[in-house]
Amino acid sequence: MALVKYNNNSISSITAAASLPSGGLNLITTNTISSGVSSSSFTSNIDSTYDTYMFKFINLHPATNNIKFQYNFTTDGSSFDVSKTTTFFLAYHAEDGSANTLAYDGNSDLANGTGYQPFGNDVGNDNDQGISGTMFLFSPSNTTFVTHFMTETSVANQADLMVNVRTAGYCNTTAAITGVDFKSTSGNIDSGVIKMYGISKSWA
Repeated sequence: MALVKYNNNSISSITAAASLPSGGLNLITTNTISSGVSSSSFTSNIDSTYDTYMFKFINLHPATNNIKFQYNFTTDGSSFDVSKTTTFFLAYHAEDGSANTLAYDGNSDLANGTGYQPFGNDVGNDNDQGISGTMFLFSPSNTTFVTHFMTETSVANQADLMVNVRTAGYCNTTAAITGVDFKSTSGNIDSGVIKMYGISKSWA
């Protein structure tokens, strides 16, 4: 069997093949949803401390069947109505293998619109359904250029489809983005966790 080498050294002689960054991902806030709430907002600690903020959605479960999870931004800490231009892609596969597709959904995007942007459609409320995923928010405090964002989610929907949803876009303003709101289109969110992290500038 051939000896595996790294930079022409045997594995046994390598003490540290690579130096992994430490402290690059910093947990700022955790919103734990244990009873029905209509939304989950983050309106503090989004500033110039970090160039990139990451939100982790963990097992968000709607109280109402067949809803959309969606997001919006604020520049004043209270009104979530920032104008955005976005794109929305999805791929799905049926639990029984009967259907699959990769598609752009022109009904779920925005063109300089102030409404909430969906990041998971037709989410079911059975115990094997819900949504998990990630959002990245880039340079929200920069007032020279617009703020970009992107999401990727895993959705178990009401029709027993496993759906991968990706959204991306930018805010049609150079005002600083100071908060994010996540909510369902109807009913409440009855359980789940959303965590906000800051990514260190030296690590991003």
